[in-house]
Parts: sequence; C-alpha cells; structure tokens
Amino acid sequence: MVEISFFLYFAVLTILSSIMTIGFRSPIYCTLALLSTLLHVAGLFILLNAEFVAAIQMIVYAGAVLVLYLFVLMLLNLKTPEDFLHKQVWVALFFGVVILIEILIGLFKAPFFSKPPVAKSEELAALGNTAEIGLSLFNKYLLPFEIVGMILLGAVIGALVLAKKYREADA
Repeated sequence: MVEISFFLYFAVLTILSSIMTIGFRSPIYCTLALLSTLLHVAGLFILLNAEFVAAIQMIVYAGAVLVLYLFVLMLLNLKTPEDFLHKQVWVALFFGVVILIEILIGLFKAPFFSKPPVAKSEELAALGNTAEIGLSLFNKYLLPFEIVGMILLGAVIGALVLAKKYREADA
C-alpha cells in the first residue's frame, strides 16, 4: 500500500508539473516546472529499483540540461508576458487527465495486483543494479557505446566550429 501511494504521488506530480511546463508563459517558470517533472520521474525510477537511472536522470537532466536552459534564457533576455498561463493550458490539462486515466486503468488491470512479486535473481542481487549495467555496457554493448562516444565528440567539435564562425562574423 505504501508503494502504491508513493507511485501515485510521483505520477500525479509528474503529470501536473509537466502540464505546468507547457502551460506557463514565463520561460523561467517553465524551466522550474520542468525541473519538478524531471525530479519526480527520477522518483518513479527509484520505485522501479533503477537507482542508477534515477541518479543519471537527476545529474544529467535536472543538473546539466536545466542549467544550460537557464543560461540560454538569461542570454536571450526574454520579456515576461503579462498573462501568467498559456492560452492552451486547458488543452494540455485535458490531455494530461486523459493520460492519467489511461495510466490508472493500466495500473489496476496490471497482473501484479493478482500475483505476488517475483524475487530478483541471485546474481543481480549480489552484483547490484549499477554493477550489472556497467558489465553489460562494457561487455555486450561496447561497440554501440563507442559509436555514441564518437558521435558526441563530432557534435562537440561541430558546435565549436559553428561558435567560432559565429564569433568571427560578429566581430
């Protein structure tokens, strides 16, 4: 019962803060609502026993990406509109309620309400979630991991070249 109440707390606040993310007119309020959404999604990952994914969610998205958003917003110096909410907040609220109803229907029709939970394998319990992810990442998925690293390196080099051209054109 405690797990279901925590799930409902995280699920409802994730949906409400995501609606606020697209509903607010001020970019700062949207960014803060996005932060709330990302933190509550990390709480859902913790309920799924995915502590590593929750930590990455908080470090990468809630930490680095939102800091980047706030710096961009400060550099753009956007004016705050007079009205507080976006005109389409009611549409977003409607679809948020529809998604919440679908989640609740799926939750109450899920098989874990009728069956006892399956215990973790002994290997996974001995290694831990993070160690298992590391072993599979560097054993089974080493080539895709290296390819993603090369793509990200190319993206960083491309961003630096574009920034240099932009700076030279501006001067």
